[in-house]
Amino acid sequence: MTGEYAHSIDAKGRLFFPAKLRDELGTVFHVTLSFTEDECLSAYSADVWEQIMAKLNSLPYSKQNLMRPIFANATKCEMDAQGRILLPQKLRHFAGLTKDVAIVGAGNHVEIWDAEKWAAKDATEATLENIAAVMRELEF
Repeated sequence: MTGEYAHSIDAKGRLFFPAKLRDELGTVFHVTLSFTEDECLSAYSADVWEQIMAKLNSLPYSKQNLMRPIFANATKCEMDAQGRILLPQKLRHFAGLTKDVAIVGAGNHVEIWDAEKWAAKDATEATLENIAAVMRELEF
């Protein structure tokens, strides 16, 4: 999934998803805490979520427990007729989402950021030097 989209969370905690991403995520998908140290949320299509679950289920139980916060805070989202999802308050609080939001394609998932936090992150990561360094590290 690719692209960057600016939207707002309404007073009821609903967030509009762009049509392009709705097509890729599907009408039912999962939103949870980011798997990284970033203060954002991640949305996964049903197919990718099933892959994550299969991988988790293949791990020893002692390692499955490490993923407890991800699954305890996950929510299954269904879009309404206007293409909006309801983000639970706990998830909005975790990512610092109040009103202005950046929805960012991140390959096999979508990230949901506070717009100001995303702008700062993007400004530090989207430099020629950083992109070149990442490409070298990935051996492209």
